[in-house]
Amino acid sequence: MADLDEELARHHGAAFGWALACCRWDRTAAEDVLHTAYLKLMDGRARFDGRAQFRTFLFGVIRRTASEERRHRAIRSALTLAALRQEPAAASIPHTGLDSMILDESSRDLIAALERLSSRQREVLHLVFYQDLTIADAANVLGVSVGSARVHYERGKAQLRRLLGENGNHAE
Repeated sequence: MADLDEELARHHGAAFGWALACCRWDRTAAEDVLHTAYLKLMDGRARFDGRAQFRTFLFGVIRRTASEERRHRAIRSALTLAALRQEPAAASIPHTGLDSMILDESSRDLIAALERLSSRQREVLHLVFYQDLTIADAANVLGVSVGSARVHYERGKAQLRRLLGENGNHAE
């Protein structure tokens, strides 16, 4: 258990960053997902078997937990008829503690471009660029083949180049 605590402490910053990405930058949801993922590890519902790096395993647990949380929220929303209410669409960039970090125009452009990618492309790019995982490790986290992850990675980069080039602010 002490080893698990040490590993979680060592990877906490990166794990929270991945949880934020999985929760589309909703800080509250990311905190809940990370808490639930840690609980799964502590109570044995998720067990590290050593077949991958601990960090890769942890990111997989976080991704699956975020997916489960989204499903649960959707079901609760449908059951309480919240889906029938006519509420305005949420802003593409929610107000979080990250506001100061994303105020400049190029960051907003990048976030807007990332939102236009498919979720799989966005996830692979996040894991490779922000979490410093290899494409093979990203494939493991996402539960897809390395070939599939590589295709999503290349297509995502190409799409980002096109999208950021449309704004005229970015060089390739």
